[in-house]
Amino acid sequence: MRIARINTKSQSINDEPVDLGLLDKLIKKYKGKKGNVIPLLQGAQELYGYLPHEVFIKLASETGLSLSNLFGVATFYAQFRLKPVGKHIIKVCHGTACHVQNANVISEALEDALKIKDGETTEDRLFTLESVACLGCCSLAPVMMIGDGTYGKLTGNEAVKIVKNIRIKESN
Repeated sequence: MRIARINTKSQSINDEPVDLGLLDKLIKKYKGKKGNVIPLLQGAQELYGYLPHEVFIKLASETGLSLSNLFGVATFYAQFRLKPVGKHIIKVCHGTACHVQNANVISEALEDALKIKDGETTEDRLFTLESVACLGCCSLAPVMMIGDGTYGKLTGNEAVKIVKNIRIKESN
């Protein structure tokens, strides 16, 4: 399942100012090097957690890469994010094994508990919910990952309980 990641709004989603000075070292490292588009985008995403619109403008103007090329690569690969994400990214597997084991129940339970839809981030930016094609843990189906943690053979209630426990830990 592919998530609609293209932002149709022309203005930044995030109201916080973007410190573009963070990009200077990255641009210096990759400017003029062949095959630099992906490393530039990966580095920028590592700095900001996603790729703000302003970053595309600066990368294009200071590296000579076209804005359309940068944006095209960022929207082609699923690894790049055009929106801010939560501190914890919940990836619910919807591969064949998980689908057969009713992964939809997990996604729906998490959507209800977090009051967000697939691909969205909670208002407090604690969680982002994503459906992914496969996590490679078919023997644990249905499965979800939160950060580096893998949770298998889940029910909707168990998935919600895991998320609630993380929320409790974060509030302490």
